[in-house]
Amino acid sequence: MAIEMRQQMKMTQQLVMTPQLQQAIKLLQLSRLELQDLVRQEMEENPVLEETLEAEETKEQDQLELAEKEEAPAAEEKDFHEVKAGEETLRDTDWDSYLEGYNYSAGEQYYDDEDRPSYENILTRKGTLIDHLMWQLSLTNLTEDETRVGGEIIGNIDDEGYFRASLEEIASACSVDECLVEATLKKIQEFDPIGVGARDLRECLLIQVEQLGMGGSVVDGILRSHLHDLETRKYKQIAKALGVDVNDILIAAKIIASLDPKPGRVYGSEDVHYISADIFVYKIAEDYVVVLNDEGLPNLRISPYYAGEAKSSGQVDAKAEEYINDKVRSAMWLIKSIHQRQRTIYKVAKSIVRFQREFLDKGIEYLRPLVLRDVAEDIGMHESTISRVTTNKYMQTPQGLFEMKYFFNSGISTGEGDFIASESVKNKIKEIVEAEDPRKPYSDQRIAELLSAHSIHIARRTVTKYREMLRIGSSSERKRHF
Repeated sequence: MAIEMRQQMKMTQQLVMTPQLQQAIKLLQLSRLELQDLVRQEMEENPVLEETLEAEETKEQDQLELAEKEEAPAAEEKDFHEVKAGEETLRDTDWDSYLEGYNYSAGEQYYDDEDRPSYENILTRKGTLIDHLMWQLSLTNLTEDETRVGGEIIGNIDDEGYFRASLEEIASACSVDECLVEATLKKIQEFDPIGVGARDLRECLLIQVEQLGMGGSVVDGILRSHLHDLETRKYKQIAKALGVDVNDILIAAKIIASLDPKPGRVYGSEDVHYISADIFVYKIAEDYVVVLNDEGLPNLRISPYYAGEAKSSGQVDAKAEEYINDKVRSAMWLIKSIHQRQRTIYKVAKSIVRFQREFLDKGIEYLRPLVLRDVAEDIGMHESTISRVTTNKYMQTPQGLFEMKYFFNSGISTGEGDFIASESVKNKIKEIVEAEDPRKPYSDQRIAELLSAHSIHIARRTVTKYREMLRIGSSSERKRHF
């Protein structure tokens, strides 16, 4: 068969991902903090964008001041006179009673305790574990080489309090003998918090036991030779190896459980990140009202100055006019995309409320199985759009704060022919485990049988999967001997 080139016309329909469309899709899946950062960056790079809130407040304030001036009586102007130098004006003022009501300071003044910020917000920087150890090192009587080696060791201690380098590395970095490094490390291991500077979990716990004066005890013997057996709760085997009673092993295990495996976390530098809801759901009378949380999102607009420049064709340089028009188009598309994002989130939230009304009324036991397709068909959008909208978005409901993806879960058939949400099954497993006897915890098979009594028929392996998702240990790990 001969190969030949031929021209022909063909009509096809395809989606072209323009930069504007890509930006709109990107905005859908951004969280509130990410959206705020993006808007802040756009306002820095695009001079056409501006926030209307501050400008409107300034305008309203100017109008208010102008109105007050116009309404001021003319008699006050006649009574007003300029104060001359040396004139007695402060004679009748009771300054003692005036100053009593104020706490004068050179800095900012607060006339009410509610207005005063907390001391935690005044601190510029939190103390770290490294700072605390270096302070103790400066108070310790050490030689110059030991101080230098101690600083190098402290610099290699992580946030959990563990020494994450080797003696050879420290000795090579400081050009000293390994014996000096090991001796210095022993001194640092005596610092506060107890257990800091250890190279592994066993050494960390042994340092704490030594500080408690329990060296050579049953606790010390377990940590040195039977730590793995303790993890698997082989108490009888440990008792036989150490030649002691099982009750002594149980008491020692309780003491070991009270020790801190991560002594450095009390000086953790991680900041607490609070979740801000994107949607608020309120119950008013018998209906649920969905409210968008616009707090923190600036009210953007096109600067009137640049908008006028864009319309005045021919009055500015051609390159400047092209630049302004490009920035105006970019700003308008960003504003439009943000409004579209907010409308889409609102529609999805309204649909979720319609599907999950029983959950909002009665709790997690009544959570309904729901998939993205259900909401997509309800509001006439594609499933991928629903997936992007529900990513990193949170909804504050009468039942608590939930990620919007929480409401989408698979269904499990019951014995009555209905379906129950998988999250409800997980919650039921959690309740069964919390109510069990710690001395005789339920096996996964027994939990499956108890669920069957509630018309929830699932296999043992499904119970195991849900239990692991809830980070609940197996029956042997949950068993308590004391």
